[in-house]
Amino acid sequence: MSTDTQDVDLDQLRQRVDDARTRYDGYLARGLKLDLTRGKPCREQLDLSEAMISILEGGDHSSDDAGDLRNYGGAPKGLLALREIFSPLVDVPVDQLVVRDNSSLALMHFALASSFFHAPPGGDAAWAGQRVRFLAPAPGYDRHFAVCDELGIELVPVPMTESGPDLDVVEALVADDASIKGIWCVPKYSNPTGVTYSDAVVARLAALPAAAPDFRIYWDNAYAIHPVDDRPQQLASVLTACEQAGHPDRVFVFASTSKVTLAGGGVSFFGSSPANVAWFLARDGLRTIGPDKINQLRHVRFFGSTEGVLDHMQRHRAILAPKFDAVAKALHEDLQPLGIATWTDPAGGYFVSLDVIPGTARRVVALAAQAGVALTPAGATYPGGQDPQDRNIRIAPTFPSMGELEEALRVLTTCVVLAAGEKLLA
Repeated sequence: MSTDTQDVDLDQLRQRVDDARTRYDGYLARGLKLDLTRGKPCREQLDLSEAMISILEGGDHSSDDAGDLRNYGGAPKGLLALREIFSPLVDVPVDQLVVRDNSSLALMHFALASSFFHAPPGGDAAWAGQRVRFLAPAPGYDRHFAVCDELGIELVPVPMTESGPDLDVVEALVADDASIKGIWCVPKYSNPTGVTYSDAVVARLAALPAAAPDFRIYWDNAYAIHPVDDRPQQLASVLTACEQAGHPDRVFVFASTSKVTLAGGGVSFFGSSPANVAWFLARDGLRTIGPDKINQLRHVRFFGSTEGVLDHMQRHRAILAPKFDAVAKALHEDLQPLGIATWTDPAGGYFVSLDVIPGTARRVVALAAQAGVALTPAGATYPGGQDPQDRNIRIAPTFPSMGELEEALRVLTTCVVLAAGEKLLA
C-alpha cells in the first residue's frame, strides 16, 4: 500500500480545501470528544458475554482433570475441556496447548524475559549479556515494540507486503546475524493492515536458515477467529510447517479471548513444540501456583464446544461489519477522487491502515486532536514511533457507536484533505 503524489488530482484538491477549512472550523466550534485510538470491543460486544459472569451455579467448581478448581494445583496446562475447545481454533494440538489468564501480551513478555535467564530449547546460552534483536514487520503492533523497548531488545524494521513480511529481507537479515533472536508476527488479519500471511510466507518463515540456533517466531494469532465479512481467510499451520522444515522448536504461538469474551476477564493461550511447552511450564511454575481455573470453567460452560465459539464470533461480526463498512464508505467518498490516500480493506481483525501523503500523518493527527478526535499517534505502527515516511495512520473503528464513528471519520477525512493541501498546494 502506498501513496504517490503523482496520482493526486491537484485541481480537485484545490477546490476541496476551502470546503474542508469551513467544515473544520465548524468542528472546532462544536467541542467534540471522539476516540479512534485503540481497538477495544464496544459495549454491545461485551454484552454478548454478560451471561458468563454468573454462569456457574453453586457447587459447579470441579473437573475430572483438575479436581476442585477453587484450590491450588491441578491441570498445569489449564483445563482439558477448554484446551479441547480452542485447539482447532488456534491450530495447536491439545497436548501442546497451555491456558493461562486474560492477557496473551503477558505471556509474550514472560517468554521474552525468561529467555534472558534460561536458554530456550536449542539455544547455547541465556540471552543475558548478549546483544538481542528482533525483526519488526512494519507497520505493526505498537505493544510488541514497547515490550522489546522495555527489555532492551533492539528492533529491526522489516517491510510488510500484501502476503506478510518481506521474506527476502527477513532471510538476508537472519542468515548471518546470530543477534537476531526472533520475529514478531500477527499472521491473520494483521494489526494494522489486515493481511493474512500466505502459505508461501508461512513455509519460508518455518524453513529460513537462521544464524541464531534459538531463533523464535513469536506468532501472535490475536485475530484468528475475528472475521468482519464473508471472505474466507485461511492460515497455514505454522507448527506443522516448522516440523516439516526440521525446526520443530522455532515457533511460540499466542492467542487469547480478550476480544472474544470479556477483555478484562478472558483467557490466554501458549502453544508450541513439546520441548518449548516443557520450558515454558518450568519457568511459569515458579511465577505462579496456577491460573484462574474458575474463569476457565466459565468459558467451558459458556461455549460448550468449538462450534459454540464460532457461533459467538458471528454475533461479534454482525456488530463490527457495519463499522468497517462505514470506514470504507467515508474514505472512498471523501478521499478516493483526490488520490491523496490509500487504505486497506480487511476481511477481519480490528483495524484499517490508512496511508496519507508522505510527510503529513503527524499533521493529520494533530489537526484531528484540535478538532476533538483522538487518533493513534502517527508513527505508532513503526519501531520507536518513527514512521520513516510519516504517512501511516491506524484507524480503530470498533469501540465508538456508529454515530460517533461516522462523525469521527468525517473529521479525519477533512484533516487529511487539509494536510494534503498544506503540503502540495503551498
